[in-house]
Amino acid sequence: MSETAASTDTAALQDAFDGLKAAWSRDGGLDAKTRRATLKKLKSELIARRDDLAAAVSKDFGNRSRHETMGAEVFIPAESIRHTLEHLDEWMEPLEREISWHLQPAKGQIVYQPLGVVGIIAPWNYPVQLALLPLIAAISAGNRVLLKPSEFTPETAKALESLFAAVFSPDQVKIVTGGAELGAAFSALPFDHLLFTGSTRVGRFVMQAAARNLTPVTLELGGKSPAIIHDTFPIKKAAERVAYGKTYNGGQTCIAPDYVLCPRDKVGALVDAIKSHVSAFYPTIADNDDYTSVINDQHHARLRGLIDDAREKGAKIDEINPAGESFSEDSRKLPLHIITGVNDEMDVMQEEIFGPVLPIVPYDSLEDAIRFVNDRPRPLALYYFDRSKKRVNQVLENTTSGGVCVNDTLLHNTQEELPFGGVGPSGMGSYHGLQGFLTFSHAKSVLLQSRLAGTKMLNPPYAGLADGVFRLFIGR
Repeated sequence: MSETAASTDTAALQDAFDGLKAAWSRDGGLDAKTRRATLKKLKSELIARRDDLAAAVSKDFGNRSRHETMGAEVFIPAESIRHTLEHLDEWMEPLEREISWHLQPAKGQIVYQPLGVVGIIAPWNYPVQLALLPLIAAISAGNRVLLKPSEFTPETAKALESLFAAVFSPDQVKIVTGGAELGAAFSALPFDHLLFTGSTRVGRFVMQAAARNLTPVTLELGGKSPAIIHDTFPIKKAAERVAYGKTYNGGQTCIAPDYVLCPRDKVGALVDAIKSHVSAFYPTIADNDDYTSVINDQHHARLRGLIDDAREKGAKIDEINPAGESFSEDSRKLPLHIITGVNDEMDVMQEEIFGPVLPIVPYDSLEDAIRFVNDRPRPLALYYFDRSKKRVNQVLENTTSGGVCVNDTLLHNTQEELPFGGVGPSGMGSYHGLQGFLTFSHAKSVLLQSRLAGTKMLNPPYAGLADGVFRLFIGR
C-alpha cells in the first residue's frame, strides 16, 4: 500500500476521535479487569507477531537489524507490560493522605481516574516501541486511545493496525495514518492528554495546536546528548560503550550520544579505540544485516550534508569502513563518521545529529566540560564515564538533563522504574512504569468528612464561638 493510499483523511480522523469520545461518554474509562485483559492480550500478540513486525520495520528502513528490533521493539514493550501487570493493583489503590489536626477525624485520599481520550503521536525511529510504551501507560490508567504512527514507516503502521485489531475493540483504541497535514489536524483535536515523540521543531507546533484546546501535553523530544569521559576512566571501555550507543539503530536514537567530550590528550586514543570496536561490531556494512540503514533519502542526504559542512570548515573526518566497501545510492547504509577539530560554526555542532556521525570535542578540565554542556540547551540524556563517586555527584549536581546514565549509554531508558522524559528543549513530562500511569491519570483529591465534624462552630454569625475557635487556631 502506498503512503497516499494508507493515509486517513481529516474527516475520517474526526470520526475516529468522535467514536472514542462517544464511547467515553457512554461507558467511561476501562475498568481494572479490562485493562489487565487487554494488556495481557497485547503482550501475547506482540510476541506472536514479532517476526512480522521485524520484517515490516526492516522494510521501512531498507534494512533494520532483526536483533535490534527484537530488543527494542519487542522485549522492551513486553517487559513494560509485565511490569505494569505486576504493579497495576498497587497503582490503582487510593492513596491515604494525612489531614491536618483542625479537620480530624476527617480522612483524605487521592483517587486516580483515567483522563478520557488520549492522543499519541509516535515517531519513525522506534516505530513499535514508541507507539506501544505510551499506549501501555494510557491503557494502564484506563483511557481510550487514538494513535498516529509516523508516515515514514507505513509498513510498520499496517502491522500495528493488524496488531491492534486483534487486541482492542474499536471503542478502546484506534489508529490513524497520514502525513504532516493529518498530524497537524491530529494535534488540534481536543484530547484529554496528548503525547508526542519527535523533534523539538515539530514539538513546538504540536504544543501550539494543543494549547488552543488547553490540552495537556507530554513532549518527548531530543537534542544533543553529550558523553563526558573523565581522564581516569579506561578509554577503551568508554569507546566500546559510546560506539554501541552511537551505532545502535544506525545512531537513530533520541538518546544516542550526540557528541563526546574527551580529555584533550586522549582524543587520538579514543578515535582509535572507537574504530577498533566498530570494526569488531561490523566487519562489513553493505550486506551486513546487523547494520541498520538510515530511514530515508532525506535523512541520508541531511547526514551527508553535516559531514560535508564540517569537512569544508576544517574538521577531520574518519570514516569507519573496515572492508573498504562502496555503497549504492539506494542502500542508505552510512558508516560511522568520527569528526574531530570541530567548532561551533559547524552544523554538526548545532543540530541534533540522529545518525552515525560522532563529533569529539576536547576539554582541559572537568569544569570546562560541565560549562560546555551548560552553555547549550538542556539535553535529553547525559553520559558520564568515571569511577569517582565524588566527581559523578559533581556532574549530576551541576548539569541538567532529562536522564543520566553513568559508565554506559542508552540503558537507563530500559528501566521501568526510572521515569523517561526531557527537560526544556528536550521535552516536557515523563512516562514509563508508575510515572506513565500517573501521566495519564487525574489525581483527584477527596476529603471524607467525619460524623464528628466540628466545622459547625465556624458557621455564621461569626461573633462569639467563631472568635474563640480562631484564637485557638492562630493565636491571640
